Amino acid sequence: MSYPSIADHGLIGDLQSAALVATDGTIDWFCCPRFDSPSVFASLLDDRRGGSFALAPVTSPRTTKQMYMPDTAILVTRFLSEAGIAEVVDFMPIEDPHTVSERRRIVRAVRGVRGEVELEARIAPRFDYGRRSHRVHVDGTTATFESDAGERLHLTSVTPLDRDGTDVRSRFTVRAGETVGMVLESGAPGTPQQIGGGRILQLYLDTEAYWHRWLEQSTYRGRWREAVERSAITLKLMTYAPSGGLVAAPTAGLPEQIGGPRNWDYRFTWVRDASFSVFALLGLGFTEEAAAFGNWLRARLDERAGDGSGPLRIMYRVDGSSDLDEETLDHLDGYMGSRPVRVGNGAADQLQLDIYGEALNSIHALDSGALGDWGVGHDGWTHIVDVVDWLCEHWHDPDEGIWETRGGRRPFVYGQLMSWVAFDRAIRMARDRGRPADVDRWIRERDRIQAQVMSAGWNEELGAFVQYEGGDVLDASLVLMPLMGFIVPNDPRWQSTMAAMERTLVEDSLVYRYDPQASPDGLPGSEGTFSLCTFLYVDALARSGRLDEARLTFSKMLTYGNHLGLYAEEIDPTGRQVGNFPQAFTHLALIAAVLNLDRALDDPRVAAAERAVASPHG
Repeated sequence: MSYPSIADHGLIGDLQSAALVATDGTIDWFCCPRFDSPSVFASLLDDRRGGSFALAPVTSPRTTKQMYMPDTAILVTRFLSEAGIAEVVDFMPIEDPHTVSERRRIVRAVRGVRGEVELEARIAPRFDYGRRSHRVHVDGTTATFESDAGERLHLTSVTPLDRDGTDVRSRFTVRAGETVGMVLESGAPGTPQQIGGGRILQLYLDTEAYWHRWLEQSTYRGRWREAVERSAITLKLMTYAPSGGLVAAPTAGLPEQIGGPRNWDYRFTWVRDASFSVFALLGLGFTEEAAAFGNWLRARLDERAGDGSGPLRIMYRVDGSSDLDEETLDHLDGYMGSRPVRVGNGAADQLQLDIYGEALNSIHALDSGALGDWGVGHDGWTHIVDVVDWLCEHWHDPDEGIWETRGGRRPFVYGQLMSWVAFDRAIRMARDRGRPADVDRWIRERDRIQAQVMSAGWNEELGAFVQYEGGDVLDASLVLMPLMGFIVPNDPRWQSTMAAMERTLVEDSLVYRYDPQASPDGLPGSEGTFSLCTFLYVDALARSGRLDEARLTFSKMLTYGNHLGLYAEEIDPTGRQVGNFPQAFTHLALIAAVLNLDRALDDPRVAAAERAVASPHG
């Protein structure tokens, strides 16, 4: 088996789906027509059965490089050898992204830079995760792939195409100054249309202009502009424009431990992840996207589609529907033999109380004037009251927790913390706009939670807040305690908790979310450090006045991004990226860390305090 590193990929997309392009020029992951649709190319999960769109020199190049065209999601893979240099330019045109469509287009243009290079393309789709057979019809420079279920892909090329079983190949040579290309399209009526007459160039220019216009909205002018803007573009690529929902990642089944069973489907919208996106988007000036998610979340509150999970489900499909039944694809080998490959997500029905705090925290931000006239109307407020009243009865229930463990319910402290946030923000929303609610009851419950966390959530022997009541295990999610306003950063209890986390969960600036051996989560195997938690730790350091450490930790973390500045979910002990890729939550946390670190560094009072107080952890 031959698999590229997870990090050896770039991402392209059109705001309804996305594709991964490896540094060898192979598209090895693409789901069509939506992020959460079955795959067409999935050789990343099985290099024999998954299907791919390969495009590379016939003779292995001496060097390959990959980059994005500045300020865009247009990916360039460069092949360099003594004989010549060729570039493959990949992108997905964006046309009316807010309207649901089955039309997806992948454009692959090849440009000769120096000398001459012979290349070969091999287009080998495998519909429905490789479970459906298909037939192919080739006519000169066009081809049509059609599955047994009637799904179609049209391929149009400047160069002649040859049939190879149920696949298609094309071999051609480009010389300096020449450009050829191919367009793979779904959802198009009739037969493939010829390309030429500057069509590919126009698609390129339109796509480039779209991304330039979009990024011009950014108000960020701080120290880490390149990293922030790449993260912003990546988050935009993972947004399903028709609904405003943000997928946790565009991939499924990439392992948290190579060869292990922790392989999940992340192609859905988590209430938690997407709620945090509101603050990142507002902080960068992307108000339209923040409003779109606010509308998405408001619709979920109106629906009350949850059951065992309470009024809300923890995750939804990109269109807001909630059918996420989990199944395993036993016919796929998995990435580097990491099985099982799962699609759907069995955690969707879990009770995770923290999502109510995250949801109301973001709605409060939007309702407080950050978007001008955007606000919660009468019917929306009625639904919020119902949710908060429900939480009055259930905040003390054991739940599965933020990390979606499958080892049973416990009274997780993070769930109680975020329930406190839910009450606090709901109280503010009621008072600020004179809305009707049993505010006195909400205040009593908020204060009960505060007392409960300070007593049952505190381990005197460890000198730290712990993962669950009565436990002795630390959890990195609690670094959000000062960020959410539950505790001030200089509180001795918080400082002691930070010190305990640093002894137990922090390793050379990287942060583990918890210790699965000390707190069994119902799954075998281990995992790497959690990139989200490392960026949250940067934020916590900055808020604690430890700016030099915060800046160093952030600088180290930047070295773990891939060649394009993209991050998977985790980093294993060898520094290799593992887990689904790229992960939205990690990029959201990067942006949040930058915004707060910049703010602290720009505030002379904070900088003076940092210089005056020698850090005990330095």
